[in-house]
Amino acid sequence: MSAVSLPLWRQLQAAARLVHGVRQGRSLTAQLPEVPAGLRPGVQALSFHALRWLGLAEALRGRLTARRPAPRPDALLCTALGLLAADGPDLYAPFTLVDQAVEAAKRDAATRASAPLVNACLRRFLREREALLPSAVQDDPVARWNHPRWWIERLRADHPDTWAEMLAAAQHPAPMVLRVYKQKCPPAQYRQALAAINIEATPVGDSGLVLRRPVHVADLPGFAAGQVSVQSAAAQLAAPLLLRGLDVAAPRILDACAAPGGKTAHLLELSPGARVTALEIDPQRSPRIAENLARLGLQADVRVADAADTAAWWDGGRYDAILLDAPCSASGIVRRHPDVRWLRRPTDIAQLAARQDRLLNALWPLLAPRGRLLYCTCSVFRAEGGERIQAFVAHNSDAAWLPSPGHLWPRLDEGGPGHGDNGGCDDGFFYALLEKRLA
Repeated sequence: MSAVSLPLWRQLQAAARLVHGVRQGRSLTAQLPEVPAGLRPGVQALSFHALRWLGLAEALRGRLTARRPAPRPDALLCTALGLLAADGPDLYAPFTLVDQAVEAAKRDAATRASAPLVNACLRRFLREREALLPSAVQDDPVARWNHPRWWIERLRADHPDTWAEMLAAAQHPAPMVLRVYKQKCPPAQYRQALAAINIEATPVGDSGLVLRRPVHVADLPGFAAGQVSVQSAAAQLAAPLLLRGLDVAAPRILDACAAPGGKTAHLLELSPGARVTALEIDPQRSPRIAENLARLGLQADVRVADAADTAAWWDGGRYDAILLDAPCSASGIVRRHPDVRWLRRPTDIAQLAARQDRLLNALWPLLAPRGRLLYCTCSVFRAEGGERIQAFVAHNSDAAWLPSPGHLWPRLDEGGPGHGDNGGCDDGFFYALLEKRLA
């Protein structure tokens, strides 16, 4: 049975289970493979949408019923409310969505007893929508911005002039962006190949293309032949930044936290003679590096290792360049992963910052004199960006902080967030380029 012919109530059931799972601390990435393949595309779209508007949905639920339902029916109710209350065009006709949400409740033993409550709340929302929405967001920043309160407060402190713009941009799904392998196909020529099959794309950066609408990678011309990869515009900045001004014919490069391998491949594309070591601590994610490199016809020394435990893997040879894409809160990629905002806890940031410091301090001695280390995180929090580098430079006199982009984030403009302004940045990122001074 195709995804199109699947009844909406089945998709709502599955989407509500994913929302319930996120509330229990399970990421969508971990849960989605458990959804039957035929249901997965529709369920992913519904769950992503519901999680983008979960703050508002929970505030509305609090106004529609005096008592919070049990966890499973509450997840279904809030999923439906998020779909009904979101800005923008309706995914489904409101009364159809209500009818199918009630049907979803009736057909699941865990939610059946709450079907009358789901029905009453959703129909009341339709009747009183114009009054309920303003009251829900008036004094509740979580409902207004659809992020946890601690997240909003931290962002406001870190970026006092742009925090609201950043939160607003986070509500828009990120575009699909390609990186064209220029040695195999000029970007302008590849754009023409896309246009020939009615895929509209806009250039971004040196070799990137932003697709007007996402497509399956199997529909991309030359994908299997390695002409193109999927990589965000913000992530495409990494390899050129690291290699800029590096006057070494065959540089020895370390990609310290490499999975899934997009930045590793980009380094090899820009510096064909480079000798690249790609490390990944997660043995389940490491194979993706080799798979991506094989598709592109590139080679690197791929190892499963903790980059900070240098005694376990380093051969003693210094590196001309090190890319440290450090583990972080992923607060900059909530457009692609809306569950992240609900999974993170305030205490995570200090723990991640300590891990980032450990990696910086462990890898710096491995860098050759005049070598470059590019530190980056897909985070918008200063504790994982500028504060880390300021502290590192203050304690390492041989570290020079070179001109770097610093904190980047999507901005809203006429083309939507991530188009045109701020260098076409589609995700939140931090970049700092360090050079090792001579002793």
